[in-house]
Amino acid sequence: MQATIFDIQRFSVHDGPGIRTTVFFKGCNLHCFWCHNPESIRSEKEVQFHPIKCIGCGKCFAVCPNQCHVMRDGERVFEREKCSACGKCTDLCYAEALTMAGKDYTPREVLDIVMMDKPFYKENGGMTCSGGEPMLQKDFLTELLRMAKEQGIHTAVDTAGNVPFSWYEQILPYTDLFLFDLKCMDDATHVKAVGVHNQLLKENIRRLSDAGAHIWVRIPVIPGINANMENMRETAELVRNLDGVELVELLAFHKLGGGKYESLGLDYQAKDIIPPAKEQIQEFCRPFKDVGKNVKC
Repeated sequence: MQATIFDIQRFSVHDGPGIRTTVFFKGCNLHCFWCHNPESIRSEKEVQFHPIKCIGCGKCFAVCPNQCHVMRDGERVFEREKCSACGKCTDLCYAEALTMAGKDYTPREVLDIVMMDKPFYKENGGMTCSGGEPMLQKDFLTELLRMAKEQGIHTAVDTAGNVPFSWYEQILPYTDLFLFDLKCMDDATHVKAVGVHNQLLKENIRRLSDAGAHIWVRIPVIPGINANMENMRETAELVRNLDGVELVELLAFHKLGGGKYESLGLDYQAKDIIPPAKEQIQEFCRPFKDVGKNVKC
């Protein structure tokens, strides 16, 4: 059994309680135009090209079987449409101008890396499976979570909720915490922003709560999409009576992942969005406090 993972981030402090090792699964069935991990969207492995790092050694020209690397009008060009993601050029590029987004792992290989960090987890740290959408590789995810629980490791799954609930039932026995992303309560806006309706997401978070799951709701605050008080009030009403929701986190939009789009040959559609002010984020906390939920900005 293997899964395609695009990063394993050690000593993470933003993906659940305590110090964590975050395993980023490749592939997502939402298309959030502001995504700060665009390398997570496609399920297939893909080459990232960072021209500024290129030292002109020419090794990639010689090794590429599809002649993806060429000179055109005096400029070094990566012809992505020819690329089969074989990885031969990335293996030779010690300057890391060419890197591979995605690598195949077995559950044991991932767990071996996670176990290296176990001494740092203390009382509340552990492993978080994120993405992309880790639920899209649910059988691998189930096995990895099961193995982690056998080693006494706290487990968390970061999900956007757009999968059948039966998939969550499969991992529930091995998942200590769900980090559940909620984008927008207005369905038409949700479809426009991420490409799918939001009814399934709402139903899944209700059913997870009813099943006794521990849940942290995470809301990316995106100007022009959900950065308004009406959306925050509606979201607060959704989680008001969900006993499983222990915390709501408001995550301000940022542009730290913008450079990744160019490396993947993609257009960064969020480049003109201005990140929300700290005072605005603080104001958006009020509806959640009013319904008795712990909230973190």
